[in-house]
Amino acid sequence: MDTNDLSLFILQLGIGLTFAAHGAQKVFGWWGGPGLAGWEGAMEHMAFRPARLFALASAFVELGAGLLLAAGLLTPFVAAALVAQAVVIVVHVHWRNGFFNARSGIEFPLLLGLGAGALGLAGSAVGIDALVGFAVGPSARLAIVLGGVGAGLVALAVPRLNSRWITRAA
Repeated sequence: MDTNDLSLFILQLGIGLTFAAHGAQKVFGWWGGPGLAGWEGAMEHMAFRPARLFALASAFVELGAGLLLAAGLLTPFVAAALVAQAVVIVVHVHWRNGFFNARSGIEFPLLLGLGAGALGLAGSAVGIDALVGFAVGPSARLAIVLGGVGAGLVALAVPRLNSRWITRAA
C-alpha cells in the first residue's frame, strides 16, 4: 500500500465512521442521540413529510452508507448517498447559521460531504472494492457523485412540494 492509498483509506475510515456514528445516534439512540422515534419527531419539526419515511431514509443512509464507505464497499454509490445526505443537512439545517460549527453552521457537514464526494471520485484503492476487483471508471464515478448532489436537491424539494399539495387540498 502506497502513501496515497493509505491517505485515502484514513479518510475513508474517518468520513465513513463519522457518518455511521451519527446514523447510530438516530437509529439506536446511542451517544445521546434521539433514536428513531425522536428522529422522526425532528424530521416532522423540520417539515419533512412523510416524516417517518425521511427519518428512516436519513438515519439508515448515514448508518449503512457510512459503514459501507469505511469498509470500501460500493464506494462511488455509497459516497453519492452520503453526498445527498450532506446536501440536505447543509442546506436545510445549517445554512442559515453561517459557516462556523460553533454556531451550528455548515462547516462540519460540508466537510463530511466534500470528503465523501472526494472518496466517491477517487474510488476505493483499499477495502472490499479493491479486494474483489470492483472498479468504476472516472467518468462514471463523477456522474454517480453528481447524481448524489442531484438526489440531495430532490430530497430538499419533495417536502416543499408535498406541503403545497397538502395546503391546496385542504
